[in-house]
Amino acid sequence: MSRIGKKPVELPAGVSASVSGQTVEVKGPKGTKSFNATDDVTITVDGNVVTVTPRGTSKRARQQWGMSRSMVANLVTGVTSGFKRELEITGVGYRAAIQGNTLKLSLGYSHEVNFDVPAGVTVTCPKQTEIVVEGDDAQLVGQVAANIREWRKPEPYKGKGIKYKGEYIFRKEGKKK
Repeated sequence: MSRIGKKPVELPAGVSASVSGQTVEVKGPKGTKSFNATDDVTITVDGNVVTVTPRGTSKRARQQWGMSRSMVANLVTGVTSGFKRELEITGVGYRAAIQGNTLKLSLGYSHEVNFDVPAGVTVTCPKQTEIVVEGDDAQLVGQVAANIREWRKPEPYKGKGIKYKGEYIFRKEGKKK
């Protein structure tokens, strides 16, 4: 039994959901998002509660049950408050700046890295060493943050690089004489 799938998704005030076939559409203050569920689950809307139930007892139906419930919950969160990933830059001379729709990163390479921000995501730099990625799609926000981090992952000796805020970097001791 899916522990995640059993929990119904509550719709806060100002959010409405509708189901047509296997497509769930959620409307809220930050826009409209939709999700196409597989044929292994049934999605129903009762007032301000969305429930997901499996159509069979197969392994795939049980897998899709929890995943579909999580996707519907992410839609509700996306249209109400949105998603946010914060990155920190550590290293001498490492910095970030936003210029139009391009994130310019100085990461110790011989050139400046230009990262084009995709549509549906906003990237801001409150400080030169902080990057904030925000949007209404959880998968897209996480992917953009991962792509930015990929340019210079934190290394274990000095901790230089781009890391998620709150991420612990396992530090190693250097060579001894």
